[in-house]
Order: sequence, then structure tokens, then C-alpha cells
Amino acid sequence: MRGAAARTVAFARTFAFARTVAFARAFAFAGAIAFASALAPLAAAAHFGPLPVSLQGVPVPEVPGLVDGADPIVVDADAAVALGKALFWDVNVGSDGIACASCHFHAGADGRVKNALSPSGKDPGVPAPFFEASPGGAPRGPNYRLTPADFPFHQRSDPFNPVAPVTYASDDVASSSGSFGGAFEAVTPGVSDDACARQPDAQFQVSGVGTRRAMARNAPTVINAVFSYRQFWDGAASHVFNGSSAWGDRDANAGVWVETSPGVVAKQRLDLVNASLASQALGPPVSPIEMGCEARTLADVGRKLAPMAPLAVQKVHWSDSVLAPLAHSTPGHLREGLATTYGALIQQAFAPRYWAYAGAPAFGQPSGTDPTPYTQLEANFPMFFGLALQMYESTLVSDASPFDLSARDANGVPIDLSPSAQQGMDTFRTAHCNLCHIGPVFTSQAIATNAALVAADPLAFGNETFAVSTSTNVVTRMSVVGGFGFIDTGFASNGVTPNDADPGVGGLDPFGFPLSFAAQYLEHLAGHPAGVVDREVDDVRPCDLDLPIARDVATAHPAYFTQVEGVVAQSQGTAGCFDPTGAFVPTPAAAAAELQSPTNTKMRSAAPNSFKIPTLRNVELTGPYMHDGSMATLEQVIEFYTRGGNFETDGKHFGSVFPQVALRFDPALRQGLIDFLESLTDERVRFERAPFDHPEIWIPAGHRGDEIAVNAGHPLDASLAQDEYVYVPPVGADGRATPLPTFEELLAPGHAAPAAGPFATGALALALGAAGSLAARRRGAPRRPPGDAPPPR
Repeated sequence: MRGAAARTVAFARTFAFARTVAFARAFAFAGAIAFASALAPLAAAAHFGPLPVSLQGVPVPEVPGLVDGADPIVVDADAAVALGKALFWDVNVGSDGIACASCHFHAGADGRVKNALSPSGKDPGVPAPFFEASPGGAPRGPNYRLTPADFPFHQRSDPFNPVAPVTYASDDVASSSGSFGGAFEAVTPGVSDDACARQPDAQFQVSGVGTRRAMARNAPTVINAVFSYRQFWDGAASHVFNGSSAWGDRDANAGVWVETSPGVVAKQRLDLVNASLASQALGPPVSPIEMGCEARTLADVGRKLAPMAPLAVQKVHWSDSVLAPLAHSTPGHLREGLATTYGALIQQAFAPRYWAYAGAPAFGQPSGTDPTPYTQLEANFPMFFGLALQMYESTLVSDASPFDLSARDANGVPIDLSPSAQQGMDTFRTAHCNLCHIGPVFTSQAIATNAALVAADPLAFGNETFAVSTSTNVVTRMSVVGGFGFIDTGFASNGVTPNDADPGVGGLDPFGFPLSFAAQYLEHLAGHPAGVVDREVDDVRPCDLDLPIARDVATAHPAYFTQVEGVVAQSQGTAGCFDPTGAFVPTPAAAAAELQSPTNTKMRSAAPNSFKIPTLRNVELTGPYMHDGSMATLEQVIEFYTRGGNFETDGKHFGSVFPQVALRFDPALRQGLIDFLESLTDERVRFERAPFDHPEIWIPAGHRGDEIAVNAGHPLDASLAQDEYVYVPPVGADGRATPLPTFEELLAPGHAAPAAGPFATGALALALGAAGSLAARRRGAPRRPPGDAPPPR
């Protein structure tokens, strides 16, 4: 029964909004109108969509071989989590005071509003990016402080009307301030700031004074990120962790050094699945925009950190849910650092075969000025770093929102939400928001989790009249504005930016291969194995595609291959198929011919300008929104989807993003949708209670001055601007007394005014004038006296 019902709705979902203008554009090619007419009677069944489900009790995807089996990599899981938490929050990891947490300190995202603009993002068509003026015409640039009036970056005279005149448009990106960069020279073990040849960046500078660089995409939350199959907006962080880079199977030179027998070491490749967080962790520390200097490696970071006390210049709360047993702090008295070293924690957490080799070093040496070869521990630091962060971030599961905790009726509908939020959940379904934001994590990127739930209960996300294809397929096929296209599961083009503004998952990796699984699957179908670099692409099961690529019928069809072109049965079994009649593929010759045809309609990729679908959990706290950070409030997000997006991108999902007439003319529906989204906020996140507590951290948040003039004289180099800092105080397991503000509140004038101390009211207290003292402490100068005072002004 499920196969027939699901198959019916797979098509019905595509055509449910045939009355919209988008429908006509989507099918403006030969034969499509006839195809739509044949399926029109199915439209009514697609109205209500999958039911959102609770995350409580849903397991985190396991990483086989990490902590289990006869010879696990991690031998002390608690020590590994402690190592990961310390590394995540430690400003000493960066070349110039940037921690992983610097971009993920606010509900797992970034709440900074100054020096947070990047011009043109990743638009490959802009050879000389420049900052757009504000909507009011004021100049913007490095060190600019964002205001509510700057948002959204795409404005219309009527924000709900898809054809209203555009009154303002900017291709700038609201993102995160990072590193000054500079050519890497060396690290000194135990000293935080790296030796780098620093100078003002050509783009990120104010009147010749260098500012910190800003990223080209907005920072998504790390909370619940463990459920995502891939990481980064473009999916660049592989599902498979190879031990030394973010690139999984793509990196032929990846591997770790293993002592295979006493006195014998060999480089071996790791092959850990469900470990995209480990892959992701290896990117930012070596990025000269995010955390490091050019050509610095994680082995260099390991050399610097191994003899250091974790969090050496940051206070740790005495009741920290992970770090308390190692903290110097005692009740009522905050102290800096942990009573151990990074080297000792690594040795406690990981099997000795990865760090205990004592023979002559054979692991290479730094690329800078240090001639000393790496030790085994230093050479394997990428593995330690990645897996420790994976294990820590795996604890950041937010599953106790009002939506999760609500009682449910016999149909699984939560009944404890407010009437407005319950209506909002209905709107969430009827507006087809749940086709992308599906499952307990509210994203189809949670591939393993969603597939496991459907395997256990075929109607987990539907009923007898509505189901969606939810399998382990990393590729599916859907109707998009440009026709029919192959799509990376969990990625979408929603029309935020134009087709060519940012390639997203349609881009290439450093080796020249497509990031997109969909693009690789086309090569797979065409019989070109050299075009497939991710193993999971070969396992895509055709009968689980939302729309089939082939059917074993005699009549030609505009949407899929038939016997006319040549089809063969899929190589996999057909048990439990979403669409049993779609268990066929074109012959390689037929696929290759279509792929090369100038009139190709069946072998198309919708990957360009597509981005990872984010979770909606805690969304009220994780602004700004979208991959470009172009929206500041949930109201602006609803306006965007009400009008059906900003642009008609070729890959925009036809059945998911379209003008919403009911929302446009009913404010109560829009408010209900916001109320439902706010019901997804976990109070533990809002108040930073365990496991979301943390050490203290100073986060560079712009520079002294503004976008017109800044104060030079940074301790790292006189040509760089002096930092201002957002101060985030240490929080123990019981959390904070005041709630985290929304991004809209952070934008409000005066919100980040200087405060008298680190425990001032509000989430963020701006500590001005601290650049000199903090930089000196990081370079090894005497630390400030213990206590609760903020850094000196």
C-alpha cells in the first residue's frame, strides 16, 4: 500500500500548485503540459504534507570503529569529549585569537553585528568585489555596524508581493569576522599567537589600516549538526572522515600515522562514516580568512597546543558540565584553564598507536621557518582535533523544545502548543515547508536519521494518502523551475540569490571534482566511473527517487527514459521501493547521449546555487538567516517565502517555494507560523544550560572606530586595527540567569554598549580597550590575576 500511495503523492506534490505562475515556467518545454494534465487529478492528495515529529529518543548516528569494536580509536570517550569542548572554545587554537566558538557562540551560531560584512560572497562573476551602500545610501565596508535598516538585503515595495518593484538589492553577505591572515612563519610551543608576516588585506582595510577578514557565507548553528550527512552550506565536509582532511574519499593523500608494531609506523587511511563533523572541523583552523595564517597546518597547531593547558587564558565555570573535574575554579571563584595539557588529554583519549611512537621522526616538517620535524602526535593532530570536536558536538543535541515535550493525540499531533502555534504547524504543512524541513531535525539533510525512522515505520512522515521518499539515497530527482533535475538530498535552491551569485553545492572541490552528488550521479548513469568520487553515489537506488529517471514502458515520455531510448533494470534489489515502476535506469549509451544533447531535459543537475537545508530548531536565536545572512528576523523569512523567493533560479524546487496567497493576505497565519517556529526553541539553549554551557571567551567583534576610520596599532602589527571584543562570560551546567537575545535584539541601537563587568545584564557585554592586554596574555605575558573582573580598559 505504501508504494502506491507514496508514488501517487510523489507526483501530486509536484503539481499541487499548478495554478501558480511558477508552474507554467517550470514546465515550459515540449510535452510537459500533457504530462501535467495526466497527473492533475492527484493534486488534492498533496495538500497537508508530512507531520513534524519529536527528536526525543532519536539516536545520534553512530561512527563504527570510533569508540567500539576490538580496537577502537578512542579509548576514553569522556576525555575525548573534554578535549573537544576545550579545543572548540579555546582562543589559542587560532593564529590570532579566533576559536571555533568565535563563530558559533550564540545558540551555536554567530550574533556579532560589527565587521560582519563580506562583499559579493562567493560570486565567481565579480572579479573585484565591493561593498554595497546601505538602503539609505550610506557607505558600508569593513568595520561597519549592521543596523535593522540594512535588512533584508533584497527589498520590495510590498514584501509579500512577488511582482512588487525591487527597492533595494545587495549581494553583500552578513557573516563572521575572522583572522587578519598573513603568511605563516612558525609557532612556538605553548605560545598562542603565531608568527606570521601580517599586513593589511587589500579588501578588508579602512584607509590602509588592516581589519579582520569576513567569511563569504553565514555561520550556521552547530547544535544538532551531528545529524547532518554533510557539513558546510555547500556540503564540502565529507560524510566520510579520512583522518587528515575534510575531503573524505576525494583526498588520495589522506591518512594517519599508526604504530603497527613496536618501532614500526605506517600511514593508514581512516574510513569513518557518519563523521562529517570531524571532516568539517579541519577546515576553519587552516583557513586564512577564518582562523589561521596562510599555509599553517593542523600539525603546526598541534605543536603549539600540546604543552599548553587547555583554555589557558579563559575562565572555566566550576560546574561546567564537561570540564568541571579538570577546572582550577572552585565554587565562587573562577579561574583560568584546566589542570592538564592538551598533549596529556590526547594521550588519555586516544589509543597509543596514534601518538606513542618514540623513534626517529618520519612525519615531515613545517612549511614555515621551523626546521624541526613533526612528532607522531603533532602529525596526527588533525585526527585528534577532528574526532574530539565530533564527539563534543555530538553532545549538542537540542531535543527538549515545547514542541518535543508536548503531549500528542492519537494522530501524533502535539496538543500542548498554543492555538496559534498549532495553527502555525498546520500552515507549515500546507505551505509545503515540511518537504524540505522534514523529520525530527527539520531538515532532509538528516539522511541517516530520516531513513532509519521510515525503515522502522513506513508512514513516519505521512499516512496512507501521503508519503515522501525518505531513503539513504544521497540524490533524488524532482521538478524544479528549469524543468526536471537531479538534486543532492538535503540541498535546495530557494531563490535567495540569482543563479550565478554563489555555486553552492554546484561548485568544485580543490581537486577539480564536483561537490554535488547529483552531478556525479549523471556521470554514473552515463557509464563514466571516473566522474564519481564519492562512493555513496554508486549506491543510489533509482526506485527511491522522487521522480523516476526511467520506466520499462514502450511509449516515449518527455520526463523519463523508456524502451524507446533503452532502459535496464536497476542493479539493486527492489524490496521496499518507493516507486517500484521506477526501478530502471537508462542504458549508459542512452544516458550519455542525453547528457550531451543540446535539448537535454532528462539528465540535468539542479545543483548550481543550491545550499544545505538548515535545521529549524532554535531558529529564533540563530539569525541572521540564509546562506548569505540576508534576513534578520523570522518575519523577513516569512515574507520571503510568502512571495515565493527573490529570484526564479533554475534549480528552485517547484513544489516547495512558490507564492503563498493565503499567507500574503492573512497576518494571523503568518504569526501562527512564527509561533510554531518559536516552539522549536529548547530552553536549555536559550539559557545555555547543560550541555550548552561553556567557558568564557572574548570574541573580536570589530575594531575601534567605524567604517570610515579605525585605530591602528594592534599588538600583532602596528598596521592592523585594534580589536573590540564581545565578552561572553563562563556558564556552568545550570545556565545563565538571562535569556539569549534574538539577532533582531542584538541589532538594536545601544544593545552592545560597554558594560561594567562580564556579568552585566544581557547576553553580550562589549569590552572595549582590551586588545593590548589580551594579545599580550596570549603571547605568554603574565596572566591577569584570578577573579571575575573584565579585561582592563
